[in-house]
Amino acid sequence: MLRRRLARLPWLYRALIVGGVVGAAWSLWPLPAGDLTYRAVHDALLFILVPGALALAHGRNLGWNVDRAALRNTLLLALFVLPFYLVGSSLPSIRAYYPMWHTSTALADFLPHAAQQLLVVVAAETYYRGLLCVGVREIGRKSALISPILYAFHHVGKPPIEILLSAPTDVLFGLVDYESDSILPSIVAHGGGLILLDWLVLHPPLFPPERVATALQWLPIPL
Repeated sequence: MLRRRLARLPWLYRALIVGGVVGAAWSLWPLPAGDLTYRAVHDALLFILVPGALALAHGRNLGWNVDRAALRNTLLLALFVLPFYLVGSSLPSIRAYYPMWHTSTALADFLPHAAQQLLVVVAAETYYRGLLCVGVREIGRKSALISPILYAFHHVGKPPIEILLSAPTDVLFGLVDYESDSILPSIVAHGGGLILLDWLVLHPPLFPPERVATALQWLPIPL
């Protein structure tokens, strides 16, 4: 009976139901601390395999497109977020938290770390911006407003400034991906930014931390 009811549901409702179940499963599935390989496999199974299978079964697009518009918007979004990563890498709270998984500046150590980090990001973007945004683009730009609260919730435990910016970032990435009909912009901006951030925090700060903290002291959070 339940299967028949689900089969009669429009794509939008199926996508949202599966998205909600996947989001809950991600929160409830325990993750061992410090194991990036486990995290990459865990996220790929939940955020790529499940949404991908659903989209394939229904002939739907989750934003796995690359064209001129997507490439242009990828460059613009990456340039826009770059200063945030550069400045953020000097904040004490960010430097204390990142890299989330152990690595070093030795390329033999950092490159495999970066590859797995990118897979985690591809999985996240396939879920948040793919299934829950580009995948339901028939409702218009408001599709970018579906996941910000969930995205912010999944950032609980990270530095306060990251939690504060997570929902607005989700909306920005969602809108850019919606206009691009592609998740490439958010994959490059998010994945490239995190890899750059990990590399930067392994080195001395680009900017004096006290000056950055003073410039951002108006924020209602500890830096």
